[in-house]
This record gives sequence, structure tokens and C-alpha cells, in this order.
Amino acid sequence: MATHRFHPTRYFNAIGVAEPCLHVADGDTVVTDTIDASGLDAREAVVASRPNPMTGPFFIEGAEPGDTLAVRIDRLTPSRATGWTYSPLALTVLDPAAILDRPPPQRVVWDIDRKAGTVRLQDKVKGLEDFAPPIQPMIGCFGVAPAGGQALSTATSAQNGGNMDYRLFAPGTTAWFPVSVPGALFYLGDGHACQGDGEITGTGIETSFEMEVTFRVLKRTIAWPRGETAEDIFTVGNARPLDQALQHATTEMSRWLDEDFGLDARAASHLMGQVVRYDVGNVFNPAFTVACRIAKRWLPKR
Repeated sequence: MATHRFHPTRYFNAIGVAEPCLHVADGDTVVTDTIDASGLDAREAVVASRPNPMTGPFFIEGAEPGDTLAVRIDRLTPSRATGWTYSPLALTVLDPAAILDRPPPQRVVWDIDRKAGTVRLQDKVKGLEDFAPPIQPMIGCFGVAPAGGQALSTATSAQNGGNMDYRLFAPGTTAWFPVSVPGALFYLGDGHACQGDGEITGTGIETSFEMEVTFRVLKRTIAWPRGETAEDIFTVGNARPLDQALQHATTEMSRWLDEDFGLDARAASHLMGQVVRYDVGNVFNPAFTVACRIAKRWLPKR
């Protein structure tokens, strides 16, 4: 089990088949730098173009089509003291009539105070003078090369992962991705210092990061991304409209409950019908994201 320190010199705006930046073994850890969604690095220099330039791809030895790549998010550390967001609310989350009164887009800068553990608007806004939510780092966009030789824009998401902007993709979570090509070809980037559900302004607090992840190859097949935290398991569907994303996530959870917990379709429906929780990931970009989540305390013993 080795730890690799990787400093990228190139970035990708699509997730697909590309020359690997690094080969790592099953069980290895990678510590690497990522840049923000607009291509700014830790010094706020522009080193790549938008959208969501990715670090990678990492080739994981032993990962073959039909396997699952488990990625444990060990650490997400902002590498600069500022981030940025846009306002106002996205068109996709407003009533059509409200769009007429929507102010023009504006980019603002936030201070990231790692000592205090908070983020704060750099320029004061009336009514928000004391607004300082906690730093809650997360990965906005990550995943593996999709099937069929596709290269999918980092602006969207699909079965391979991508731009899901789901807040539980945070330190302590293990994310699972379906492997479609040899080595999986894993990419990551688009770190957020803080973000509410849905990424409803089209951004989290976008900044550069040092990210640490650990890879495991699982000899099992999944259809959609999955995840596990200390308290929950969840499945992720990416599609548009929103109800289709929910259908993918729900179906994947029903499969998981059958495969690992011995619950057939009827038993799974009894459990899910009473304790399932749905979280909204990205509702700004071409594909929307829904997570189907169940607390581990409700699951049968494995």
C-alpha cells in the first residue's frame, strides 16, 4: 500500500480515455492538487480552461470492465485563502415568472479562513454582515471513463460519475464507480469549500485543493455510482428530468439491498418506503443528480 504525491501539469475538460498521468496499485493512496472550476490554481493563476478542469486520469492496476472502483475520500484541504461564487439563483430553480425580475449574474469572492473554519463574503452584503458558514469541503466533479469510448464533458454527469455536486462526496465518504475500461481511468477536481444542496447558483465556493484519496478494486458490478459514510449508504442517479435521476438512484438502491443485505424487491420496498431519504445534488447542469440514502441502523446485518 503506497502513497503517491502527484503534481499535475495538464488538465481535462472531459472524462474519457486519455493517457494516464500515473499508474497506482489496488490499495494505494494518491495525494494530488486540483484547480478550481474556472482553471485557477493555488496562486490564483489561470492554468486551464473551464468547465471544471480535472486532474488525472489515474490508472488503477487490476481494475477491469465490470468491476467497481471504490474511492475513499481521505482529505480535502483548500490550498488558497479565497474562493468564488456566482449569483443570483439559477434559471432552473426559479418559477418562469420570477426570471423577469432576476438580477444579472455577478461573481463574488469569499474568504476561506481555515483557522476559524469558516467562509465569509469578502465584500459585505446588507443583511449578511455576520454570515460565516462552516468550511465543508466536497468534490464537485469526479469519476471514471465511461463505456463505449465516450468522452463526457465535465459540465455534466452520467453512470460514470462526473459533475454531480453532491455534498456527501466529502472526507470520510467512500464513493463507488462502475468500471468500463481497463484501469478505470479516474479523474477528480472541482473542489468546493462550501455548498448548499443542488448547487442552485451554479457554483459552490470554488477553490483549489490538495486532495487525498485511496483506491480499492471490488470484483463486483454496479450500474450507477454508490457511496458509504459512517452513518449511511446511498446511490446516485444522474439524468434529466429530475424524476429520471430519482428512478435510477432508487433502482440502484433496491439492487444493493438485494445483493448485500438479502432483501428481495418486496422486502426492500417495505424498508425503503419508510426510511429512505432523497438528497438533491446538481440541478444546474445538463444532467441533474439525485441521491437515494438509507441510514445504516435500518439495514439487516451483513
